[in-house]
Amino acid sequence: MKIIPRNFLFTLVLGIVAISAVAQDATDTAPLQVRDVVRSTQMGSGPAPAGAPGNGRYSPPMPADSSLPTLWLIGDSTVRNGTMGDNGPTGQWGWGAPLPAYFNLSKINVVNRAFGGTSSRSFYSGFFWKSLQPVIKKGDFVIMQFGANDNGGAKGKGALSGIGDDTQMNGTETVHSFGWYLKQFVAETRAQGATPIICSLTPRKRWGPDGKFVRDNGTHAAWAEQVAKETNTPFIPLYDLIAAKYDQLGMAKVDTLYVPSPKEKLHTGWDGAVINAGCVISGLKALPADPLADFLSSRASEIAPAPGAGGAAN
Repeated sequence: MKIIPRNFLFTLVLGIVAISAVAQDATDTAPLQVRDVVRSTQMGSGPAPAGAPGNGRYSPPMPADSSLPTLWLIGDSTVRNGTMGDNGPTGQWGWGAPLPAYFNLSKINVVNRAFGGTSSRSFYSGFFWKSLQPVIKKGDFVIMQFGANDNGGAKGKGALSGIGDDTQMNGTETVHSFGWYLKQFVAETRAQGATPIICSLTPRKRWGPDGKFVRDNGTHAAWAEQVAKETNTPFIPLYDLIAAKYDQLGMAKVDTLYVPSPKEKLHTGWDGAVINAGCVISGLKALPADPLADFLSSRASEIAPAPGAGGAAN
């Protein structure tokens, strides 16, 4: 029997490792596809709990590995679209679907608990936060983004304007300001020993006569930043980061990112969700002390920190 030299075997093993590494790098650098979504990050596998929306179809996702820290995402349909978290009936996707690809899931769980149609008020006061807050544990993280459904005041489903302590009654419900609800999320996240991170909302599509993307960030986006400063919470100016990206891409390209195009103004398709998720990572990296830096995947290394954006609010 012919004996294979030991150095040949050693070289062969190194070659296999190198090929595997190249293959992994290729996987991490290839454009993200819908098939890359890890379903367990978006939808649970158990029966629908009492009080859950979706006529028995929605099971809240849970951490894949309870021994790891968890990044929880909360928000509306711009973060997670469709009852099943699988893009809804029109091909719309929230940025929370592609986001897990930018994290090393062997180091951290990513769980998208956002739900379409919710406002800061309805998410806090109803099933969603009541079922989530008790399972947040020490060392976890919560990224929150609200505002798209927070208009309408006390008689609608949204919050009152601003960040103050004023209230109005809607039947037996005491309705608070947008900022008040964000402050509750922040305080109750910290009470669990976890780290809150505030995002401003994603922008609605609107172009000016000069061909530039029109910013309308003086309300909920500004109030989110004010709450972050008041509570010393890390803040990602997602509205401005996306708007700047859209200016770079131009009107013709951006129109294709919203679906159905061109009439849709708020919800993106898959390509838009990937761009928005990249802006979240860019904003995280711009924080003076990014609390999630140790958990990013190699794919995230392709994204540069947003210049002059984000920060641990003072």
